[in-house]
Order: sequence, then structure tokens, then C-alpha cells
Amino acid sequence: MTSSEVPGKAGTREWIGLAVIALPCVIYSMDLMVLNLAVPQLSEELKPSASQLLWIIDIYGFFVAGSLIIMGNLGDRIGRRKLLMIGALAFGAASVFAAFSSSAAMLIMARAVLGVAGATLAPSTLSLIRNMFHDPTERTTAIGIWVASYSIGGAVGPLFGGLLLEHFWWGSVFLVNVPIMILLLILAPILLPEFRDPAATRLDILSAALSLLAVLAVIYGLKQFAEYGAGLRPLLSVLVGIVLAYVFARRQRQLADPLIDLTLFRRPAFSASLTVYMLGVLVAFGFFLFISQYLQLVLGMGPLEAGLWTAPSGLVFMLSSMLAPRFVRKLHPAYVMAGGLAVAALACLLLSLVGSSYGLAVVMSGFVILSLGLAPVFTLATDFVVTSAPPERAGAAAAISETSAEVGGALGIALLGSIMTAIYRGAMSAAIPLDTPPYAAEAALGTLGGAVAVAKDLPAEIGATLLASARLAFTDALATTAVISAVIAVAAALLAILMLRRVEPVAH
Repeated sequence: MTSSEVPGKAGTREWIGLAVIALPCVIYSMDLMVLNLAVPQLSEELKPSASQLLWIIDIYGFFVAGSLIIMGNLGDRIGRRKLLMIGALAFGAASVFAAFSSSAAMLIMARAVLGVAGATLAPSTLSLIRNMFHDPTERTTAIGIWVASYSIGGAVGPLFGGLLLEHFWWGSVFLVNVPIMILLLILAPILLPEFRDPAATRLDILSAALSLLAVLAVIYGLKQFAEYGAGLRPLLSVLVGIVLAYVFARRQRQLADPLIDLTLFRRPAFSASLTVYMLGVLVAFGFFLFISQYLQLVLGMGPLEAGLWTAPSGLVFMLSSMLAPRFVRKLHPAYVMAGGLAVAALACLLLSLVGSSYGLAVVMSGFVILSLGLAPVFTLATDFVVTSAPPERAGAAAAISETSAEVGGALGIALLGSIMTAIYRGAMSAAIPLDTPPYAAEAALGTLGGAVAVAKDLPAEIGATLLASARLAFTDALATTAVISAVIAVAAALLAILMLRRVEPVAH
């Protein structure tokens, strides 16, 4: 008897379909990474203002985060495969629009459309996995591959983007999306099943607007906090987001067919897994940003070289994601997640030794161990979230899961970034040479990137002293932040044990 004939078992079509599902996930994460490499070229050609450049970089993530809940629910209503194909078509068209943008405003619009289209990918693909793989072990394996596909995109993005930018213009990094989306449009009707909630009603427009505005306000406030520090604008933005989220939650309780079923949050498997997932992403996102800066600004690597050094961690993340089902055959998922977070905490403590003479070895080994620990956490937390919701609400559950990841990433950059900035500025305020020009001192006090930029224009001795002080301050700040991250990982591990160990796991 073949696997396709065994009740509940996935056949060849499902596993090939999983490969099709993984393609847009790879592209989605690549799109988050490659634009940073293209910034120097597009800045020279399009000449965006400082504000426009920030919006070019940030607006994609904003609209992805804000649209996830809407798209997850829309997929449940109109069909998950149908929404995935609509999103793929829009993503491909917006990629062409972005690649040939002739102005900063045009590129900002294209990136916004890419964000909305990108928001269809994660909930649609994850909820389709819920329908395609009914065997618990196979489903966890499939989710592990799904999680790993994002890591592959994150690892391949800088390498592929760097190669393209060495030979072509900045818009080439967007055109990579087009053939992948065409392939998805061809294969999806053949290999992917369709599923929609037959009892679903029309999408509540007011709820959709409230969810979009609430998430956008919170994410925007956290990004402003990360970039400019504490202030009235980021505080008001976050508060407005919280108020809108409260109004949204009250409306959901009054609707017969709500956008989000708030009773899901009463289930420990759902709410605790979301929190653990968010905390894990917080640690991961913060450190990915800081380690990239360390490699390029402290050690002086180029983007392509830095990408090559970070590639092993992506490979380890991919392998560890797919090993998660093996772990849970012998241990309760709560203990596997807690163990993974404990490993991540040890990795953070190792990264706190970055100031030693073996800085590069410490960073690379710590980053690999961090990936090893967090990968099964993300896989199992996602599995808990999706399977704790009824099948007809899988799209909405997947969207909530991905929204928590987006918030966790923004929190990681805002919280850990603010801590690093405060430590860096405190150290630099006492280390800037007395004969440093005021403009250079101000730039160096702001960021390590600013110090690297102005040091080139100063007299050799002053510039070298200023740069050495800035690099030392950044390294010390990174080490302290690593210890704080270890504490966060331990707290998440304790939460996993306390809240999830009594949850009956699905048999593997």
C-alpha cells in the first residue's frame, strides 16, 4: 500500500505541494533582506530624502504586519489557495513596478503593495499545511520545513542580492520574485487543495480597518522608538494602537462571526505558544541586526562577506527546524521548547564574550547555537497555535501567529536596540577625543555607523582614536545586551514549561 492510500497520511502530491508552498516563503524573507544592500545604489539614482529612504525600507514590513490578520481571515472566507494565487499575482506585478521605479515616491508605493501582497503568503501557506497534512508527525515536519524556508530566504537573500548588485542595477533584486511567482501560479491549481470555511460570512470591514490601524500604530511606534529613542510621537503611536486594539477586541465579542475568535486566547496551547514565539523572535531579530552591524562596522566586512559568514547559522536553523518532530517523539513539546530556549540563552551568554580576542569565532559559534536552539521553538510553537484552532479558522490562527512574530521582531529591535544605544552613548560620551570637531562628535555619539562615516574625514590620528573608541563601545553594548537576551530566553523557557507541560500533545 502506498503512502497516499494510508488514511491520514500525505502522499507524493502533498510533499511536492509543500515545496511549492515553501517558494513564496523564501521570496518573502528575501525581500525583507535584499533592499538594505541596494540602498546605496538606489539612493544615488532616485535621490530620496532621509524621510523617504526610511519609508522605502520600512513600509514593506509595516504593511505586512498590518495586513496579516485581514488576509488570514479573507483566506478562510474566499479560499486559501485562491488568496495565495491572488497574492502571488500582486506580488509579481508590484515587484516589476518596484524594479523600474523612477522616483522615491513610486518605490514607496510599490513597496506598500508588496507588503499587502506579502501578507497573503504566510497565513495562506501555513493554513494550507493544516489541511494537507493530517498526520501529526507529518504536519510538524511540514511546519518545520515551512519555518526553515524563511531561514533559507534570510540566508540566501544577502548572498544573492550582493551578486546581483555587483553586475546589475538596484532594481534587479526585485525581479528575482517574478519567475517564482509565475511558477507558483502554474503549480498551485495542480498541487494545492482549496479550502474555505463554508459557514463564513462577509468580512467585517470595520474590524478589518481597526486591526490594520492598531497593528500599524504599534509597529510604527516601536520603530520610531528604536530609531529616535523615547519621545512623545512613539509613545502616542503605541498608545493609539493599544486603544484601537481594545476597541477591536470589544467589537469581536459582539459579532456572530468575528475576525478573531477571542476564546482561542483562553487556551494555554494558543496564548502561551504565541507569547513564547514572540519572545523567541524578539531575541532572534534583535541579534540578527546587531551581529550584522558587528561584522560590517566593527570587523570591516562588506555585505557579501558578512552574508557568507552568517550563512552557516541559516543552514543550522533549517536542519534544526526539520528535526523538531524527532525530538517530540520522546519528550513533551513543552520540554523541547524550553530546552531550545535554554540553548538559546547559553548562546547569548557565549555572545557576551564578543569583546575577547576571539570575537569573530565567538559571534559565529554563538549565532549557530542560537539558531540551533530557536528553530524547534518556532516550529513547535507554530504547530501548537495552528492545531489548537478549529480547521475552518486555521487561516486566522496562522495570521495571529505571524502577527505576534512581527510584533516580537519590532520589540526586539526597539527594546534591545534602545538598550544598546543607551550603553553605547554612555561609553562614547566619555571616550570621544577632546580635539574632535563638534559635528563629528555628534555623529559618533549617535551610532557606530555615524562614527565610521566621519572618521574617514578626520585627521588620521583623531579618526583612528574615535573609530577605535566607537567600536569598543559598540562591542561592550553588544555584550551587555546579550546577557539581557539570555534572561529573556530563560523567562520564555519557564513560561513554556509552566503553561504548556499540562497541555495534552497531539500524538507523534
